[in-house]
Amino acid sequence: MVEEKMKIQGLKIIKNPAFQDDRGYFMEFYNQKTYQTILNKDNHFVQDNISRSKKNVIRGLHFQAPPFDQGKLVQVLQGKALDVVVDIRRESPTFGEHYKIELSSENKIQFWIPSGFAHGFVSLEDDTLFSYKCTQFYSKDHERALLWSDETLNIDWGTQNPIVSRKDQEAPDFKHFNSPF
Repeated sequence: MVEEKMKIQGLKIIKNPAFQDDRGYFMEFYNQKTYQTILNKDNHFVQDNISRSKKNVIRGLHFQAPPFDQGKLVQVLQGKALDVVVDIRRESPTFGEHYKIELSSENKIQFWIPSGFAHGFVSLEDDTLFSYKCTQFYSKDHERALLWSDETLNIDWGTQNPIVSRKDQEAPDFKHFNSPF
């Protein structure tokens, strides 16, 4: 297992070994003892989610406010996506900065996103299956978002024809955002 530390504190790229032969491959997706070491604490995962998206679908930028804030371990199981996070921790030296990484069924990368980040992705292929392992249950009352196309954040999503939900199109911009973190 390889773990990469990032410029933005708290984010981690995790590469699990895949044992491949002519039948396909085998890979350990999650091991509680291993991940307690990697994440430097006891992150108790309580909910797993999967989304399926057409090419050019943008989902995000989402987060949950405390006390229902979530850490997320994400991975693409089928297809390819550009994953994007924005640091929304007010005291962080990288507040307002974003990071992008391509996740795919080919590279098998897992990406750890701790609490205090807005998260989104764009599907780069049809039928992309995106997996989220979350440290807190979903709470509609604590659900929040940032505008995916915000000019201040200046995120290049790499798509000319994005498909975006009405809710995500109406999310507040960063200039008027008051972070709960």
